[in-house]
Amino acid sequence: MSQYRQPTVFIGHGSPMYALKPNRHTAAWASLGKRLQKPDAILVISAHWLTRGTWLTAMPKPKTIHDFSGFPEALLDIQYPAPGSPALAYRVRDLMSQAVVLEEHEWGIDHGAWSVLHYLYPRADVPVVQLSLDGSLSAEEHYTLAKQLAPLRDENILILGSGNIVHNLRLIEWDADAVPLPWAIEFNQFFTSQILAKQHPPVLEWQRAGHAARLSIPTPEHYWPALYPLALQREDEQLEIITNGIEMGSISMLSFLIH
Repeated sequence: MSQYRQPTVFIGHGSPMYALKPNRHTAAWASLGKRLQKPDAILVISAHWLTRGTWLTAMPKPKTIHDFSGFPEALLDIQYPAPGSPALAYRVRDLMSQAVVLEEHEWGIDHGAWSVLHYLYPRADVPVVQLSLDGSLSAEEHYTLAKQLAPLRDENILILGSGNIVHNLRLIEWDADAVPLPWAIEFNQFFTSQILAKQHPPVLEWQRAGHAARLSIPTPEHYWPALYPLALQREDEQLEIITNGIEMGSISMLSFLIH
């Protein structure tokens, strides 16, 4: 077994349009991809695969899923033809204490994954497996589940969470120059300060953070993926902010690396 420990990463993925229109955040993702040692495979926890129970993609050739509507045809034309890794899917299943469903046909690589991987690994030459989010679990239960994935980091597997700490589409402003909403700034700063201080309990109990938290997380599926890298942080590891900021008024682009 290699002595190298893969970092673990959370990316605030923002709008799928970033795949067509690069910006300072996508530049930070691309730079990160060049820094990281190339993994043997990537395990992605995307906000866009919410299930009953825990599922894993286990097909050798996952399709590119365009799980959105109302965007330009050019976005629908983007393909991310990375191979899958049934071997990694079986390995993850064996690590988990709960039942896991192996999905071989219907899912693939959704835009929470490919819109980020498009910049991290533009050649699509690293196998990708997606782990779903069980919608019945609490934040603390997702955090506990994530800890079971720890051995993968010593097996040259990159574990990548993709979501957004602040994600309120109801109050979004579809304008690149939109002013960040005060409550979005407040909660994003709260979350950032806690994780930099290695204080995870407050972010697991995010409902206690008040009105700003409730507006920032109207539904939790974009928040949960951030808990997976945090759960895998070891005592000797630091957290590095890759990029940050509020876009379109109500979307946090906070991305971080643990290494």
